[in-house]
Amino acid sequence: MERKPTVLEFFAGGGMARLGLEPWFRCVFANDIDPGKAASYRANFGADHLIEADIANLKTEDLPTADLAWASFPCQDLSLAGPRGGLKATRSGTFWTFWHLIMTLDDEVRCPDTLVLENVPGLLTSNAGADFAGLIAALVNAGFQVGAAIMDAADFVPQSRARLFLIATRAVLAERLIRRAPGKFHPAPLIISVERLDATLRANWVWWDLPSPPARRLALRDIVERKVPECVWRSEETCNKLLSQMTPAHRARVQKAVDSQDFQVGAVYRRIRKGVQRAEVRYDGLAGCLRTLRGGSSRQLLLISENGQLGLRPLSGREAARLMGLSETYRIPDGVTQATNLVGDGVCVPVVSWLAHHLLSRLYVTKPVKASNAQTDLMHANHQI
Repeated sequence: MERKPTVLEFFAGGGMARLGLEPWFRCVFANDIDPGKAASYRANFGADHLIEADIANLKTEDLPTADLAWASFPCQDLSLAGPRGGLKATRSGTFWTFWHLIMTLDDEVRCPDTLVLENVPGLLTSNAGADFAGLIAALVNAGFQVGAAIMDAADFVPQSRARLFLIATRAVLAERLIRRAPGKFHPAPLIISVERLDATLRANWVWWDLPSPPARRLALRDIVERKVPECVWRSEETCNKLLSQMTPAHRARVQKAVDSQDFQVGAVYRRIRKGVQRAEVRYDGLAGCLRTLRGGSSRQLLLISENGQLGLRPLSGREAARLMGLSETYRIPDGVTQATNLVGDGVCVPVVSWLAHHLLSRLYVTKPVKASNAQTDLMHANHQI
C-alpha cells in the first residue's frame, strides 16, 4: 500500500485545513493557542495529535517528521479590515516564530519538503509590499521554489472570501504543475507584487497550474435554515432602523425582493461610510466574508422575505459552518458567537481540497531534493530576515 504523505497543521483552529487535506495527506501534528478552538478540534478529531500551546513554546522535539507543513497564521495585522501592522506586529508576526521552528527542523535535516502559508491578500501590500518580499526572500534563501494562488471561496460555496495561498517546495517540479504565464488564480495584484520582487526572487517564482473548478451550484438561500425559533428574529423596529441606514439603491434591492413574493435571502453588513453608519445588502446568492466577532466586527445579518413579508435575523452558527464547506456532522460550539468566531478564523474546506487534489498531492510523484550547499549558506546568512 502506498504511503500517504504526512502534514503538520500550525494555527490549526478547528482543523478545517486538515479536513481539506485528509483525502491525500495524513495529519500527524496540530497546534493552536486558543482553548475554544482546541476544544472544537478535539471534539472532531480527538486529542492524539493536538498540542494546545503558544507556538513560541513549541520545540522541534514536539514535532514529528512530516512531508508538508500548513500554516494559516493570524491575519489581523494584514487584513484591510484590521490595523495593518504587518508581519512585525504581534499577531501576524507569529509567522516568524513558525519559521524559526521550520528552520530548526532544517538544521536537523527533517524539514518538510513543502510548506503552505495561508493568509489574506492584504499580505501583498502590507508595509508597501515589504512584508511579502521579506517572506518570499526567507523561503527562497532556504532553498524553496515559491508560487501562490489567490482563491475565492465563492468558486465553491456561497461566500465571498478571497485568500492568498503561498506554496513553497523543494520537490523536483513536473512541467504539468507549472504555467508559463499567470492564470485564473493569479489576479493583477499578485502579478504586480511578483514583478516588484528582485531578480533573484523572481527566478525562484513559479506560476502554479491549477484548473478552474466547475460552476458553483449552491446559493445562499440553499444553505439557510427555513424554520428557526421565533426568538432569533429581530423586531420590526430593528428591521426598519436597518433599512433606514441603507442608501436608496440598497433599499430598492430589498423592495424588489419583497415584491417578488418568492423566498429571497439578502446578506447584510453594517459599515461606517464617511463617518456614517450604513447598512448594505447583496442579493447575488453570496454571503459576505465571514469574520470573527472580535475587534469591532459586526455579525452578518440576513434579510429574508417570502410572500411579501420581510424579516431580519443573524446568521446562525450552523449556517456559517456551511459557508465554510463544513459537513453537518462537524461539531461546532453551541453558542452562536463561539461558532462564528471558530469558522470565521478558519479556511474554506473545499478550497483546501481543490489545492490538495490538483497540486499538493502531485508534488509527491517526484522525489524531493534538499537545498544545495550554496543555498544552505545563503539561508544561514539571511536567517534574520
